[in-house]
Amino acid sequence: MSSAAQLHPTAADRPLTPGLGAEFIFLAAVWGASFLFMRQAAVEFGPLPTAALRVAIAALALLPLMLARGLGPSLRRHWRPVFVCGLLNSGIPFALYAFALLHITTGVSAILNATVPLFGALVAWAWLGHRPGASRSVGLVLGFVGVALLAWDKVAMKGGASATWAALAVLACLGATLCYAVAASFTQRFLSGLPPLMTATGSLMGAALGLAVPAALTWPAHMPSAKAWGSLVILGVLCTSVAYVLYFRLIEHLGPARALTVTFAVPVFALIYGATLLGESVTPWMLGCGAVVLCGTALATGAIKLRI
Repeated sequence: MSSAAQLHPTAADRPLTPGLGAEFIFLAAVWGASFLFMRQAAVEFGPLPTAALRVAIAALALLPLMLARGLGPSLRRHWRPVFVCGLLNSGIPFALYAFALLHITTGVSAILNATVPLFGALVAWAWLGHRPGASRSVGLVLGFVGVALLAWDKVAMKGGASATWAALAVLACLGATLCYAVAASFTQRFLSGLPPLMTATGSLMGAALGLAVPAALTWPAHMPSAKAWGSLVILGVLCTSVAYVLYFRLIEHLGPARALTVTFAVPVFALIYGATLLGESVTPWMLGCGAVVLCGTALATGAIKLRI
């Protein structure tokens, strides 16, 4: 998830054409796959190098496009807030997810990622004064109940040290979603109106610089395999840089609120990938908690409303 949804507050509200619908599904599939590739890379690289290389590869992929559009001077003028946004929106959360995926499944991580709009509503309320109405408040409570039940199940099923690591992994995922939420309000407050491609590229550059030293200090002692490197390249190019550009296109055509609903479909793909490619189990409890989280998120974002 990204704070890009905050970058076009006046985007047009257009019908979902078959072409845009295909792009919407493709984006959800790509972001769902990011959890798979993060796990494969983190096993050999470790969390911090995985996150650092992901954002560095993505930044290098987007930089030529940004420069070709003449956005270099804009980045030079606004690099400080853009780089801070990069740490909040990419650097820190990517590292936290890479750590979490070493201890919990990709499906659980993706379900927890769907809480981004919940935290976004809370942060916008506390920071920007965007008070949620009754329906959205119910959604916030419902969403966090689903998260609590899911986290309890993951920790209760493990014992001893495993339970501790599972609990830390859940907290890491929630910390990442909180970072996304803060980044969204930060973007609306300090980066509103700036070119989205510049903000995306600059924020990835800032994240790469911020993670460079921690990644170097925790670099693996043995050279990772070609499979791990391939996962990182796909993660950086497809799941980050290409996904960012596609997301900006959806925001332009559908508006931020409707584009944000892609978050609801991401766990579906992540669960499918985890079950078919990694052999992860998908339990009825996990599916039930995921449904509660998604219903709460839909209410919290206003995608659906209760008549209260």
